[in-house]
Amino acid sequence: MANYAVIVCDKCSGYLLAKIDQKTRTCPYCGSKIFVEKAKKAVLVGDAYKASVLLRKLKKEKAAKRAKLSFKGYFKESHQSNSEKDC
Repeated sequence: MANYAVIVCDKCSGYLLAKIDQKTRTCPYCGSKIFVEKAKKAVLVGDAYKASVLLRKLKKEKAAKRAKLSFKGYFKESHQSNSEKDC
């Protein structure tokens, strides 16, 4: 039986840990109130340790995707501005 969940904040898309029997949880990133029962659940787990390990993994993957996207955007912008100067 799952006792913990990694839920997703619907305002900022941040991941956070919650007990399944909790009614609400405040997002540590944006401060919004999240109803645990209605929240999008990324992972359901039986114990707190496994939930925290998965939470860290999800956060790391999200940060890696964000860094990859921002690097691609920076690379594209820097090349566009250089080619515009040449014309």
